[in-house]
Amino acid sequence: MQSAADARAAAQSRIRWELLANLVRKDLKVKYKNSTLGFVWTLANPVLYLAVFTLVFGLFLPNNVPNFAVYFMAGLLVWNFFNTATLTATGSVVGNANLVKKVPFPRIVLPLSSVGFAGVHFALQLGVFAVFLLLLHRQTFGPQLVLAVPAMAVLLVFTTALSLIVASLNVIYRDVQHLWELALIAWFWLNPIVYAMDTVRDRLSARGLFWVYMLNPMAAVITSMQRAIYRDPSPLAADGYAFYLTWLGVAGAVSLGLLALGVWLFRRFEDNFAEEL
Repeated sequence: MQSAADARAAAQSRIRWELLANLVRKDLKVKYKNSTLGFVWTLANPVLYLAVFTLVFGLFLPNNVPNFAVYFMAGLLVWNFFNTATLTATGSVVGNANLVKKVPFPRIVLPLSSVGFAGVHFALQLGVFAVFLLLLHRQTFGPQLVLAVPAMAVLLVFTTALSLIVASLNVIYRDVQHLWELALIAWFWLNPIVYAMDTVRDRLSARGLFWVYMLNPMAAVITSMQRAIYRDPSPLAADGYAFYLTWLGVAGAVSLGLLALGVWLFRRFEDNFAEEL
């Protein structure tokens, strides 16, 4: 009896993964349908950001961060993944209303496919960034690069958690999508992407508030990725690894709690999705 139940569970799990993979492929095909350059457009956004922010903060408003392009891209690529995944996930259920109302399937794959969609772009952008680093910033490839592993693990859990939360809430409260867009704009500036982390540390530590800033999981992830890729500790929060691992641990705990909340919310509202849509 147990083996039969295990077989059914394995079959259901396989179906979910196949459905998730098909949805990601569908989203990629739709996005680049009839496009000559295809995935090349994935690189346009970070390259444009890099050009604009390097011009502004490197020439007009210098921030004294050496190799600013590396520091900036280490944070921007992480943020773009989080931003794209959660923003797309917000409308993932509402945007598939016909499918949700007519076809029985595990609907949780809808917001998860948004994370997968953003993950494909993130991987492509990281690949191009790695080539750039190999050619122009080889000091990146050192022992500190290991910090990227726990940083990306926390990033994935945190992104998935918020994707589930905003996707489920947006079905019930349609203003969530618009509020989330505004929240992401403000949230971008609460992360050390275009300014040096050591400036934040020095100013907030004097007031005993730096720990409040670091409770933001994205700040912990981004500064850890910068430490992993940038290597030069001068504009960062700390030199040793203990600081980053500690705050990644905090961010990981927060992310797991939010993931549990996200799964609970989605399961609670899932049965009413068809009626709300």
